[in-house]
Amino acid sequence: MASIEFSPELRPGVASGEITLTYRLWQRARVKVGGRYLTSGVEIEVDDVELVPFSTVTPEDVARCGEVDVEALRHRTAHAGPVTDDTLVHRIEFHLVG
Repeated sequence: MASIEFSPELRPGVASGEITLTYRLWQRARVKVGGRYLTSGVEIEVDDVELVPFSTVTPEDVARCGEVDVEALRHRTAHAGPVTDDTLVHRIEFHLVG
């Protein structure tokens, strides 16, 4: 089974089911809807994958990602390059399996 990585400080939130959304700066999607992935010692299933401009992030999205604010989310998403409001990022909704 494939895996998806989360930063160490986010792993407990993913494992508890509190975090259900992530944004990734990928050239192409590395996950697919319905796919199951191991992470943080648990299994998640992807519910939705969209390519969206970063400017579409809402306060609810920030909370679902486990971040304190949109700038913290932008910083985490930018690990692979700069993220401006116009940058296209993958918005990935998921849920804990089991």
